Amino acid sequence: MKIAINGAGIAGPTLAYWLRKAGHEALLIEAAPQLRSGGYVIDFWGIGYDIAEKMGLLPHIKALGYQVRDIRFVDRHGRTSGGFSVDVFGRMTNGRFTSLQRSDLAATIYRALDGQVETIFGDSITGIADVGDCVQVSFEHAAPRAVDLVIGADGLHSRVRQLAFGPQAGFNVSLGYHVAAFAVEGYRPRAELVYVNHGVPGRQISRFSMRDDKTLFLFVFRDEYLPAASPASEQERKSVLAKVFADVGWECPQILAAMEHVSDIYFDRVSQIRMDRWTKGRTALIGDAAACASLLAGEGTGLAMAEAYVLAGELRDCGGDHTAAFARYQERMMPFLQRKQEAAAKFASSFVPKSAFGVTSRNLVTRLLRIPFLADFLIGRNLRDDIKLPDYRF
Repeated sequence: MKIAINGAGIAGPTLAYWLRKAGHEALLIEAAPQLRSGGYVIDFWGIGYDIAEKMGLLPHIKALGYQVRDIRFVDRHGRTSGGFSVDVFGRMTNGRFTSLQRSDLAATIYRALDGQVETIFGDSITGIADVGDCVQVSFEHAAPRAVDLVIGADGLHSRVRQLAFGPQAGFNVSLGYHVAAFAVEGYRPRAELVYVNHGVPGRQISRFSMRDDKTLFLFVFRDEYLPAASPASEQERKSVLAKVFADVGWECPQILAAMEHVSDIYFDRVSQIRMDRWTKGRTALIGDAAACASLLAGEGTGLAMAEAYVLAGELRDCGGDHTAAFARYQERMMPFLQRKQEAAAKFASSFVPKSAFGVTSRNLVTRLLRIPFLADFLIGRNLRDDIKLPDYRF
């Protein structure tokens, strides 16, 4: 079959890889003019790690990864107030855990396609006409094409989901937070292989020192601190962050000063996509487009890779019968993703506590993670994926 995939982030290229293994012809469409660079640092473990191993990508991922040593919480004067060693994650995952830039993982997956998958950059699907035996697809710029299936792998704000299932508002569930991120060069101080976090009620800022003398900053704050509607321009984003974090203390004044020289700030609402079905006719959704667990969940990339692997595997096992394959894909993955979403929603409230008491309690609890049996009790279940994926014979 010829299968059009909107989105060349994590889910899209992973799906293209496995579809090609199964003998199908994939077409990737990406709105950006080239593969995206930069971006925030993700933690990578679980079933996504397993899929990467099946793809032979682990050596590259490990080379690009950061073996983080500590998560540290500090007060407004920079004094340690909580935290724990990341060894606890390594122990719980049998060493199958690393952290890396999301864009580095995406580029690694894309390179695994060996130039064998047609990719249209700087374009996006604008129309899907399911005519029974095929789908007529139109684009912003390219000429229309007829394909057998259309897959939306285009993230939280999926164009394919909007075209096939309706407006985002019908599926987007806000968790009550906004998030922003950017990187700068030459920032001091640096804390190598340490996530440094400073939180006050309803707001938290984190920094992480990366290679090439870059530092990544992550801001999370509750919606009630948003002065007005979500900012539309870069300057509006800077203005919002400056107002929200003006009185937070710690290194915020110099971080906000460094922000003024940044030209690319990621800014979005922390949301989940919740749907009762991911497929319609010859169209299906994967990754964040289908079941975004939210950035705060920490495992979105791995879950997206697993969904892609299962969808391609079911298409293979069902001999190209997309109706049966779509049903099996959804039946196998949806309950698992729903459990992940529930866990992420609960975790979000501890990520940015609402009160001073909550901040203090959170910092004290992080110290307890240094005790193995308490760490297993407090976070063990969230690190373990309670699903066993089939071993599809590609």
